[in-house]
Amino acid sequence: MSKSGGVAILGIFVADLAFRSGRMPAVGETIMGSGFAMGPGGKGSNQAVAAARAGAAVTFISRLGQDSFGDIAMATWQKEGITTRVARSGDAPTGAAFIYVNDTNGENAIIVVPGAAGLISVADVEAASDSISTARVFVTQLEQPADAALRALQIAKAAGVTTIFNPAPAAPFDAAIYPLVDYITPNESEASSMVGFPVVSVDDARKAGDALLAKGVGTALITLGEKGALFHDKTQSILVPAFNAGTVVETAGAGDAFNGGFAAALAKGMEPLAAARFGCAVAGISVTRAGTAPAMPSLDEVEALLNRI
Repeated sequence: MSKSGGVAILGIFVADLAFRSGRMPAVGETIMGSGFAMGPGGKGSNQAVAAARAGAAVTFISRLGQDSFGDIAMATWQKEGITTRVARSGDAPTGAAFIYVNDTNGENAIIVVPGAAGLISVADVEAASDSISTARVFVTQLEQPADAALRALQIAKAAGVTTIFNPAPAAPFDAAIYPLVDYITPNESEASSMVGFPVVSVDDARKAGDALLAKGVGTALITLGEKGALFHDKTQSILVPAFNAGTVVETAGAGDAFNGGFAAALAKGMEPLAAARFGCAVAGISVTRAGTAPAMPSLDEVEALLNRI
């Protein structure tokens, strides 16, 4: 099969319900918040929006409920020009996420309920195998069942598609996934859970990178928040700095921005280290805005930032 040059993503959509306040309430306590917003979310869906706005042709593979949140999902993807391979079922609701945002520093805490997307099966993945095998880049995470991620990565690898595995949220998965992964993209806490020691510093990330390479991945690309991202393979270990694009408003979705931008850049043929820098620029802009998918920048905005810095 010929490659489309695009990005295929397996993942979930959830409706993000974001609450802003100065702190989290204690159990049994009610506090007043400073803001509320509802918008499109879910790691896979956010990555799809980020990649599409960064100029990639994107196909998104998922499952939704037959409800108003599912309608929001379909409208979001249509607006962004994202092709969908999405089943809708009446036996489970579309997922939702509670997001607490600290209104002082933008830090967040999240509870995700995948809903219908938690039922994504190996059969669903195989039904969309043509979209995976004809893409240039394939991306998945761990918000949908890990066996579906494994099967999708097997299909992509067999077809010679570049694979990106974002092991988020931290959850158990079959070690057979590692050798199927060209780029693994954990944050500090996700990397810690996979290697069994704390990842706090860049040196820690390098040790974690070595451990991940030993498990069979091609490149460890560990995101380190405001420090940037460590690009670590068998020949080089380079810290790609974070971009300061303005005042940080909200960090939720920054990892999705990075992954979507990185995937789009690879799909356009960008050299991997430059693609990582592109992903950092996408993330750098996204944190200056509220929301997750709505905060993703356009290609023009990313290129302007890269040209300026």
